[in-house]
Amino acid sequence: MYLLDTNMLSELIKRKPNLGLLARLRSKPVHSLSTSCICLVKLRYGSALKTDFESFWSKIREEILSRVNVVPFGEKEALVAGDILAQLSGTGDTIGMDDILVAASAIANQYTVVTGDVGRFSGIQGLAIENWLEP
Repeated sequence: MYLLDTNMLSELIKRKPNLGLLARLRSKPVHSLSTSCICLVKLRYGSALKTDFESFWSKIREEILSRVNVVPFGEKEALVAGDILAQLSGTGDTIGMDDILVAASAIANQYTVVTGDVGRFSGIQGLAIENWLEP
């Protein structure tokens, strides 16, 4: 089971998305692809800043969100996020709260995070990470 980070979803709406990513997505069963509601927030935010917001958001909804499960953020994810924060506080690693929440969603639900920015997540213990932009 895979949790697609925002940068993977954003890649899909480019004029020329990464061919390796497209191939990896096609090789996976549709039911195994998810994203976090935190990524949904980030996509909505980015879309709301565009002058063509309505058409852009419609494209995201139809071409991306209709094809992935959106994982909610609840109590079990919040508890894992607290654990991640505690773990990182002792290491000096700095990571944005949004990435902590995405990682917590993945760990709590036993997903592998698929991201183009593995370094952001690499200090989180127990998190499985893959980069599908690389061959």
